[in-house]
Amino acid sequence: MSENPLLISIDAMGGDHSPKIVIEGLAIASKQNPDIRFLLFGDAQKIEAEMKRFPKLSGVCEVRHCDEMVHNEDKPSQVIRNKSTSMYQAIDAVRNGEAQAVISAGNTGALMAISKMLLKTIHKIHRPAIVSIMPHRYGRYVMLDLGANSECTAVNLAEFAVMGNILAKHALGIEKPKVALLNIGAEEMKGREEIRHAAQMLREAAEDLNIDFTGYIEPHDIPFGKADVIVADGFTGNVALKSIEGTAKFAAAMIKDAVKKAPVSWLGLPFLYFAARNVKKIMNPKLYNGAMFVGLNGLSVKSHGGADGFSFSVAVNNAALLVRQNFVETIKDELEDIDLEEISQDMFYDVL
Repeated sequence: MSENPLLISIDAMGGDHSPKIVIEGLAIASKQNPDIRFLLFGDAQKIEAEMKRFPKLSGVCEVRHCDEMVHNEDKPSQVIRNKSTSMYQAIDAVRNGEAQAVISAGNTGALMAISKMLLKTIHKIHRPAIVSIMPHRYGRYVMLDLGANSECTAVNLAEFAVMGNILAKHALGIEKPKVALLNIGAEEMKGREEIRHAAQMLREAAEDLNIDFTGYIEPHDIPFGKADVIVADGFTGNVALKSIEGTAKFAAAMIKDAVKKAPVSWLGLPFLYFAARNVKKIMNPKLYNGAMFVGLNGLSVKSHGGADGFSFSVAVNNAALLVRQNFVETIKDELEDIDLEEISQDMFYDVL
């Protein structure tokens, strides 16, 4: 390990198959990132029993026993004040400076609620957002919000654009990301008022925000690389995300059915093997696990509840990458001299 290891807090009881899958993921991530140490919160007896399968983890993990855990059916309002859960304790480790990021595969609503309560939103950010990295035909893009805020103001959308732009630079290595607002059409007057207002803000303040705002993007253009950052309210973004996932599964199922119904097509499969393998690799959802809550004074990452060990390790890698690149502080720095609320008010007065 390095002299200054990166410390990540883990809710070891979150997810469908915890702590088994969590420990498997940490074992993989630890091999890839020898400088990471972990704080594990949960049932110590169960955690330590799973760790026996990976003896090397004992040197990089500290287990802290918690009597309770957050269940998938629990409402955020029920768990937000319960300080005894593994999720609460894991997030609190980031708040008090013990850890630099927290990862949980548990209840999304509870994770967002507790993270927001303990970590607080960054100054000049009104609402945090859920953001994920997704594949398109020519590479990858980031999309937010994916469910944290069902309704958003123009200022919220502009803030999401700023944070998504920073994430694309740091996580995807894109020097000048193309930023677009998800809308029902590409024409300037299409969409709800808050979307049009946000577009106007981003156009007028693009230079100050250091953003390459390209306008609107329609859902059918998302898979074809027309934007590196796609911004939406949480309701629209979540529907779009699930539609994309469903369409991908539908296409794969239709191809399988077609092959089964036409046995002669099997003759061509050997020639398509490598192409099909590459497509499957690119579209593998395990490679994109780890949605992040951005806009908080600390990094909180949500792993899929049904993740296996490999995909959980991807969430750990994503968290480690952003910690190393000082993602949270970068957002603060870029917003230091910018007041989106003031920009919005100035635009309103100009109209009057």
